[in-house]
Amino acid sequence: MRLKEIPITGIPYDQIKIEKVPATPEYCERPADLIPSANRAVVVNPNRTCMPLGAMWAVLGIRKGIPFVQGAQGCTTYVRYTFSRIFKEPATIATASFHEDAAVFGGRRNLVEGIRNLVVRYWPELIGVVTTCSSEIIGDDMVSFIKMARANLRKEIGAEKADRIPIVLINTPSFAGSHVEGYNRASKAFVETLATKGEPNGKVNIIPGLFYPGDIREIKHLLCHMGIEAIVLFDISDTLDAPLQPPMSFPYYPPGGTTVEEIKDMANSLATFTLQPHAGQAGASYLERKFGVRAVLGPPPVGVQGTDAFLKALREITGKPIPDSLLQERGRLIDSLADTFHHTMMKKVAIMGDPDIVLGITRFVLEMGMEPVALASGTASKTFVHDVEAILAEAGYEGEPPLIINGGDLFEFEEYLKKQPRLDLIIGNSRAVDISRELQVPLVRVGFPIYDRFGYQKRPIVGYRGGEMLLAEIVNSILDYQYPDDRTQQL
Repeated sequence: MRLKEIPITGIPYDQIKIEKVPATPEYCERPADLIPSANRAVVVNPNRTCMPLGAMWAVLGIRKGIPFVQGAQGCTTYVRYTFSRIFKEPATIATASFHEDAAVFGGRRNLVEGIRNLVVRYWPELIGVVTTCSSEIIGDDMVSFIKMARANLRKEIGAEKADRIPIVLINTPSFAGSHVEGYNRASKAFVETLATKGEPNGKVNIIPGLFYPGDIREIKHLLCHMGIEAIVLFDISDTLDAPLQPPMSFPYYPPGGTTVEEIKDMANSLATFTLQPHAGQAGASYLERKFGVRAVLGPPPVGVQGTDAFLKALREITGKPIPDSLLQERGRLIDSLADTFHHTMMKKVAIMGDPDIVLGITRFVLEMGMEPVALASGTASKTFVHDVEAILAEAGYEGEPPLIINGGDLFEFEEYLKKQPRLDLIIGNSRAVDISRELQVPLVRVGFPIYDRFGYQKRPIVGYRGGEMLLAEIVNSILDYQYPDDRTQQL
């Protein structure tokens, strides 16, 4: 039954049928000069989100840390909603709640009063002040505002309590970069504000980047087996994947997270490993430049070679051997690659997402014998194209060179794929769902964001065990699409 208007009582879900009517009966080829995003003034289907989100992600990885967003309520609401969809966890984020008066006269009062309210209600152990496009455009003097906020706190709660709460300023104008750069800037802001030189601690620093809780737990598993102590900056493995254990006290803080003392001690470590160099290089480089802590920039520990490089660098720096337990995990991954090679060999694959995720997955699919046809990074990078070319050369890839999209949108990615004679698989985040359905090829979900599936934030893709899980997902997705049900027993 077709309705001309929706009744006031609403329509039950079981009676709703949304019929998608295409704008044209068949695909119309677009003008070639309008397909590259660099030639357009409009972004169609973006492959990234704004810089403040990455900074808020980082602050939520601090023990009892709360982001304070110097901007409008929408800047906070959107990010909280996004995190809730992905992690299925509440995200405590405070806001200065800009309105018209703040846009005209500045946000000083909003920040001073907002930080006061946040402290007396939640008593956080750290506040990360995250700027937005509005506060950056109007030219808020954030350093002075934070000094005023701290002076106000000293008057109300006393100097001892007020000075015990670090306030870290992270400048993240939304118009200048993506969530990847927001996380990257946060890594520098935290170590620049807090890291303090002291006695050597014999530990290593890990800046994981925009990996999920399951990935960070897998990294900790590798470190534990090698007997290496580490400081994980922005450790969301528990803060954004917390157990439900009532009763809970108010204010509620999830367990885990990097402590302020650990961040201070990062200046005394042996080295800093950035698992996603685009999201963490700034912090690692600052520690190397200021305190002489060696910076190891990637590669992402995805697949055999990526994990090998990570473990070898750990062995070189710490002197700890790689134990047989991890060699056995490596052997299981190689065995799985050998068992499934006839399913993955020469399959055409397109990869999209954040630059380091794309690079790590590209190296892994080449280990499977797959052929990348398009590699799309939503965040523009000075090194992305060179890194892709180096990975292809390292693997001895002799197939057709893939299209490399550096900072483009998914319209460009999709238009290129529609013209390919064959495509077997897409690997990327949930933004590629409509493209995979349109092209009728399977989508293997990795990276940020994954909001249309449950539990993916708990499943690692890093390390040997994560590689096994990702390989199984890839192979099973290919089997689901390419093998009739009555022939699967012959595999």
